[in-house]
Amino acid sequence: MATEPQDKRSGGWSRRRFLTAGAVAGAGAVAAVAADHVLQGSLRSGKEAATTATQLSGDNSRLTFGRQTVSFDGPVQAGVTIQPQAHTRLMAFDLVESVDRGAIRRLMRLLTDDARSLMRGVAPLGDSEPELATVPAHLTVTVGVGARLIRVAAGESFVPGWLRPLPTFGIDRLRDEWSGGDLVVEVASDDLVAMSHAARLVTKSIRSLAVVRWMQDGFRHAYGTHPEGTSMRNLFGQIDGTVNPVPGTDDFAEVVISRDGWLAGGTSLVVRRIQMDLDTWDDIDRVGREAAVGRRLATGAPLTGTTEHDEPDFDAADSLGFTVIPDFSHMRRARSENRRERIFRRSANYEVMDQHGRPESGQIFMSYQADPVTQFVPIQRRLDELDMLNEWTTPIGSAVFAILPGCGPEGMLGETLF
Repeated sequence: MATEPQDKRSGGWSRRRFLTAGAVAGAGAVAAVAADHVLQGSLRSGKEAATTATQLSGDNSRLTFGRQTVSFDGPVQAGVTIQPQAHTRLMAFDLVESVDRGAIRRLMRLLTDDARSLMRGVAPLGDSEPELATVPAHLTVTVGVGARLIRVAAGESFVPGWLRPLPTFGIDRLRDEWSGGDLVVEVASDDLVAMSHAARLVTKSIRSLAVVRWMQDGFRHAYGTHPEGTSMRNLFGQIDGTVNPVPGTDDFAEVVISRDGWLAGGTSLVVRRIQMDLDTWDDIDRVGREAAVGRRLATGAPLTGTTEHDEPDFDAADSLGFTVIPDFSHMRRARSENRRERIFRRSANYEVMDQHGRPESGQIFMSYQADPVTQFVPIQRRLDELDMLNEWTTPIGSAVFAILPGCGPEGMLGETLF
């Protein structure tokens, strides 16, 4: 084990103590000036740091997207409707036992202030690395709550009937370390450093009131590599999320946005951590893969169509009389004649080392809908019963949250609870 230098043990000044304490006295005039310079630099506001970043970048158009911001204020939290960013971090927290209604209100104020500042590229109060906040790259901070937090803040009558764990499905192999939580915060950005910095600040702001239960990092295609609105590909090579309502439309509002009481303008979030067996998937030929999905891997088109958004013909048969899109295909099982049974998905890929030191790949499946019981659960039941992709996928985590409504410039997330 390394030991501290002798001067620290004897009461003198080691280099580490000098830098940490910012000592000036007795160090001489030159050291005093240098220390004052460092101190003044560290106290620059986020606005000044942002100006410096702009000056350094000049007219370099390749850096323009890094300075792009997303408005925090609005009736719906921006992280629900924005074109998905390249990087996302989902963090679930458990409230400490001593939390009461007043503490929840303070927690919401802290989260609101941090999110509002970070999303406009300005360092929040107390940010010791303000330069890291100046390149938000479409940063969003999205906040949701669990049933326990709502009970503490407003009482049992405020808890939506659907805000409970999902039913048990036969394919589930759920693990506690990826499930549940009293509070969820999603931080997403097209820049990994911006995402990491914002997530750390959020965690620091609330750690006296809540402790991290789980954290999941996901990724999508890098910004600029595909046209806006392009569906992502998952690690099976599939185009993922084709049948999605479009934000800003009446259809989206009907499928996703709640109209009920205090949650009006909010929505529900289902998070499923799905492990994917890429090694055995590699053993299947392209025809078998496309049959399991029901779509062509190259274009995402239904097996009966030519482009991704073509409407599938589930009755079409081949020369032998077999349906072109198999009944066991993922697309067929996910589709319902009931238009109410629809969701809005914003999934992300993940790759980590598992608890045994082996590589693990998969998907962080994120589903938004006004009511998961009537919209998500029927879809999942059909997939549970007969979906060929179940051969290569295993849900290992599950959680349900109420995503809070947005707020105005002077407002606060969760204000309708109080």
